[in-house]
Amino acid sequence: MKLIGKALFVALFIVLVCAAKPISKQKHVIIETPYGAIKVKLYNETPLHRDNFLKLVEQGFYDSLLFHRVINGFMVQGGDPESKNAPAGKKLGTGGPGYQIDAEFVPSLIHKKGALAAAREGDPINPLKKSSGSQFYFVQGQIFTTEQLKQMEDNINFPLRKQLVFDYVLKPENKALKQKLDSLQKRNAINELNGIYNGIAQKLEPEYQKLKLFRYTPEQVKLYTTIGGAPHLDQNYTVFGEVIEGLQVIDSIASVQTDSNNRPLNDVIMKVKVIEE
Repeated sequence: MKLIGKALFVALFIVLVCAAKPISKQKHVIIETPYGAIKVKLYNETPLHRDNFLKLVEQGFYDSLLFHRVINGFMVQGGDPESKNAPAGKKLGTGGPGYQIDAEFVPSLIHKKGALAAAREGDPINPLKKSSGSQFYFVQGQIFTTEQLKQMEDNINFPLRKQLVFDYVLKPENKALKQKLDSLQKRNAINELNGIYNGIAQKLEPEYQKLKLFRYTPEQVKLYTTIGGAPHLDQNYTVFGEVIEGLQVIDSIASVQTDSNNRPLNDVIMKVKVIEE
């Protein structure tokens, strides 16, 4: 009896644990275009963007909207509600549902070719890098070398290096250094300032390497050096899905003729629906 009771207790515990942590099913959508259908997988790692996108799709928000911004070798963008029935030549790209979404940067989710990501306003008016509530883009991108990717890593990690240098300058024991830098700043002695800051950065290099730095994995490097993408957008724009069928459709849309605002001369209309699998 004791053995049976123990077995029942273990079984009940397993059931309770499973109930407490339900497994999220992978969500998929189909985006129909004049050039074919794009099947998209939405990432569970970015739940705010996933759930918002699904909500809008189920409301029919995206139906009859345009891919209003197309740059061959870079990306195709859509989701502006003002693009519905927009007259030819109208500049688009500022519309949305009236809200933004907090950024969800995940190091494992990169701007490889076929990535689905959220558009957003620029840093000067959007320092928290919040996403548009509805506008999105698919990456077409280009192929990059390993050397270029290393430079991308340095760019992504630059704010950490900058903060490390500034913290060093502001230490009480470096008061004289701070005064010298302030004086050079007033004189606009850019070259001398850069020389001093670069020297400090080199001195602090061992500390910098101990920080939690962004680095591409071997698999990510392989993706960027084979199928390509847009790595300069990593950790700056939220990636929340990827194309799993219809990647050639992105190439077709990217190759259409556009006007001076990168809007296709012939409307590329979308219709989006959730699919169950």
